[in-house]
Amino acid sequence: MVAVAHGSRDPRAAATVTELLDGVRDRRPDVPVHASFLDHGPPAPDRVLDGLARDAERPSGARRLIGGGWGPEDGAVVLPLLLTAAYHSKTDIPGVLSRVRARHPRLRLHTAETLGPHGLLMDALERRLSDAGVEPGDPDTAVVLVSAGSSHASANATIARLAREWRPRGWRDVVPAYASAASPGPAEAVAALLDAGAPRVAVASYFLAPGYFADKVRTAALDAGAAAVSPVLGAAPEVAELVVRRYDEALVASRTATAV
Repeated sequence: MVAVAHGSRDPRAAATVTELLDGVRDRRPDVPVHASFLDHGPPAPDRVLDGLARDAERPSGARRLIGGGWGPEDGAVVLPLLLTAAYHSKTDIPGVLSRVRARHPRLRLHTAETLGPHGLLMDALERRLSDAGVEPGDPDTAVVLVSAGSSHASANATIARLAREWRPRGWRDVVPAYASAASPGPAEAVAALLDAGAPRVAVASYFLAPGYFADKVRTAALDAGAAAVSPVLGAAPEVAELVVRRYDEALVASRTATAV
């Protein structure tokens, strides 16, 4: 598995990815798991995949990787640690795969789906709200679901749909908001819910790792009157479980396509 995270200048982000992937390794000790980052820090996914291909082409390298049982014909699952499908998953990662395939035509590459949307992420959001002192499904609490926001309308629509699907779990209301590129922003959404009579507004941070956007959302939401802002999803067990599921789904899809 080559997990591909967005990357950040904030060192907390890489540390969070490391913690998350440790949880993945605990669940699948049979699978070699490698971290990579699209921006702001090494290793880039190209470099990780190049290294795997070169090692596998040497008998000693293949033995070192996984007891002699892995080779380029077995391939790697490239797994986006991204919460929505947008520019990075639709443009950046396919570009990486195209370059790597040109350099290593024998290396079989399988691409997993982005992490979201998925019900496990909703469970993880509720876990993080609970960590912030918010009882899941509290009928007196309205929730603002905040993502980074995207220039891709489909990614923003995914967040709006997730908010609608989350509402029936007992909350007074759930509305979407975006840290950038789309409206409403978190402060605007918090203020609107309070003006509409919500006794309490909590903000659910739909971010994988800490960084600029998560910090910005926390400050803006609390200044606007939010009672609580949840921590980022990070290494929540539901997220680690979802990574494993996306990995297994990619392998099943590949085998099905090969059989056909």
